[in-house]
Amino acid sequence: MFTETVRTFTADAGEGCTDLLGRMVHTLADLGETPLMLMLFGRNSATCDARHQLARFPGGADWPVLIVEGESCHGDDMVGVQVFTLPAKCAVRRVRMGDRVVGSVFSDGDARHCLLAGLGPRQVTTTEAAQAGETFAALNHALELAGFDLTDLVRTWFYNRDILAWYDEFNRVRSAVYQAHPFRTGSSPASTGIEGRNPEGAALALAAWAVKPLKAGTSVREIISPLQCPAPAYGSTFSRAVEIDSGGRRRLLVSGTASIAPDGESLWPGNIVRQIELTMEVIAAILRSRQLGFADVVRASAYFKYAGDLMHFQNWLRLHRLEHMPVVPMHCDVCRDDLLFELELDACR
Repeated sequence: MFTETVRTFTADAGEGCTDLLGRMVHTLADLGETPLMLMLFGRNSATCDARHQLARFPGGADWPVLIVEGESCHGDDMVGVQVFTLPAKCAVRRVRMGDRVVGSVFSDGDARHCLLAGLGPRQVTTTEAAQAGETFAALNHALELAGFDLTDLVRTWFYNRDILAWYDEFNRVRSAVYQAHPFRTGSSPASTGIEGRNPEGAALALAAWAVKPLKAGTSVREIISPLQCPAPAYGSTFSRAVEIDSGGRRRLLVSGTASIAPDGESLWPGNIVRQIELTMEVIAAILRSRQLGFADVVRASAYFKYAGDLMHFQNWLRLHRLEHMPVVPMHCDVCRDDLLFELELDACR
């Protein structure tokens, strides 16, 4: 029985896309692992040729990849790459749409999993709402090709260009799609919705995780946040966290989390230190509710409205002796103008 692993490679100062991807590929080869899905963050000018660069490596043309313009907090071209992997000897079925591989399907013995990356609209000159609708149609089609459907979704990542200008509209489109599909868990997927441009110039780009149980006892369920209201209470259709229990592993996927009060209002506007402290308190409470802690974190992404605020998060990590948390920090807008910081993470036991 094999389960996935997540590897995080943060870019060194001055490291370009080619060198970063090469370092990742050689490390995975040494570990005997094959990629299931990559999430690559850096300036569009540096990552626009990333798929062609990956194709030069053995098997690289078959790796689903989401490429997002996550700006470096240090001013460099590259931020990092997060890659979900399996031992190379494990069976993986790739999902192809047109001329591009967009997904990987594998089994951990208790459930089938599908990881999708790089989905978006075909038409990039239509309205944002139309592009969002087309992206959901592409997601549905990719899942069908993989032997899944929308009701199997447990996690989504949306990177929206100019998110502050149309986030409410995006939520209306998402809610309409979700209302037509009763999810297997009984609740919406965990999610991140954040600012992020893409090399295609589309209004948004998407990655997703779907799970289809094979055995009784395998569970996928929503986890309530002890310190925040459900996101649908203020119009955002996603779960605060989702837990997957299969393959001898319990995975907690925590959605993008920010300084939001139990009534859904933003707290501590203009105060980055207090926003970080509250965000981490909220996430800690979710982890504790599942007998987990920050030591169990296997992947994290931190988003900063202002690049210079990274130092405050690093101070918090040092204070709590968590300097080695596998986190990729990015400079981008959060879904509300008064939110300065957001964190998403996965924990495993």
